[in-house]
Amino acid sequence: HKAIGEAILYGLSIIIIYVGLGLLITLLFGASALNDLATNALFNILFFALLVLFAVSFFGAFDITLPASWSNKLDRKADTATGIIAIFFMAFTLVLVSFSCTGPIIGTLLVEAASWGGTLAPAVGMGGFAIALAIPFALFAMFPSLMKQLPKSGGWLNTVKVILGFLELALSLKFLSVADLAYGWHILDRETFLVLWIVIFALLGFYLLGKLNFSHDSPIKHVSVPRLFLAIISLSFSLYMIPGLWGAPLKAISAFAPPLYTQDFNLYNQEVHAAFNDYNEGLAYARQEKKPILIDFSGYGCVNCRKMEASVWTDPVVKQILENKYVLITLMVDDKEKLKKPITVTENGKSVKLTTVGEKWSFLQRHKFGANAQPYYVIINSDGEPLAAPYGYNESVPKFIDFLQKGLKAFNK
Repeated sequence: HKAIGEAILYGLSIIIIYVGLGLLITLLFGASALNDLATNALFNILFFALLVLFAVSFFGAFDITLPASWSNKLDRKADTATGIIAIFFMAFTLVLVSFSCTGPIIGTLLVEAASWGGTLAPAVGMGGFAIALAIPFALFAMFPSLMKQLPKSGGWLNTVKVILGFLELALSLKFLSVADLAYGWHILDRETFLVLWIVIFALLGFYLLGKLNFSHDSPIKHVSVPRLFLAIISLSFSLYMIPGLWGAPLKAISAFAPPLYTQDFNLYNQEVHAAFNDYNEGLAYARQEKKPILIDFSGYGCVNCRKMEASVWTDPVVKQILENKYVLITLMVDDKEKLKKPITVTENGKSVKLTTVGEKWSFLQRHKFGANAQPYYVIINSDGEPLAAPYGYNESVPKFIDFLQKGLKAFNK
């Protein structure tokens, strides 16, 4: 009973250390700062560079390790301490020693959590990672004989690292794309993004088949069944993305790839485009046409916005209603285009200066509709009065149609 209790404490210590690190990230940067990171060009480029660095590490160019003196000191403390303190130091030693393998994964997780924002996002992400890591170590602490049945580390483990390297390389492009869209650089439009992903996943498939090798790889005498199936998945995914170069919507990756309108050559004509990207212009047009307005509060870095546009808006019924029954206004809350003249507003009793188009629309959403999440859909009349309850992220086409019909019904009354 004592051994099992200590093993559980060991697992809990691992979780506490990682969750504490996640909370520390929030305390250092602040929740609002983490939200701002989502579309800040400098930080997105930094995230991009970090993930490329992690990928290069997984490819075997170098190991990201912490100073050995740190783990040695903790190891000595674990030997001299007793009870719960000794167990905690043992868990801390594990965290430091395993950093060369877990560091890139943790880094990716924290980067992604920071881009989503929220006070607890890093802690929740680290908690999920820590639980997955702690369970096997706690079980081995309870039943040490299980370790004899583990496969020996070797070439297969290096293959896992290389696969993760390819995935990190692909994910890094998402952050570069967010900065590119927010600032309108047009260096990573949709077709460029897709070409890079097609090449990355094709190379991953060839690597799994043994056609591509790194210097530290073990010789492959034959392709195992798991490698074969992973290669089939990776190569099939590459082939799946090829039609996207001609405008296929590729709904499976719509959350990651840049929007269709950034593509120069596009044969797809089912995409819905907003008639206006300015609130006042859309309001004036709706008054003239005697139509209700659907405001789409969106963002270049908003993953769920892209999902809604690809999965819900392309439905024939939804498309027909949006294009014929409504005046659609899309307001990008992370648009970094500078306003011709800064606007000074009062928010929470403080004077705030709005300098970009995105800040202007973000303030409008907070001040007029009391929300700060995207996507956020509001149906109003030409006087700016809400006609139905707002609608957030939900990929149910029937529910979105019902939301639109309620707005039309209220407008007609």
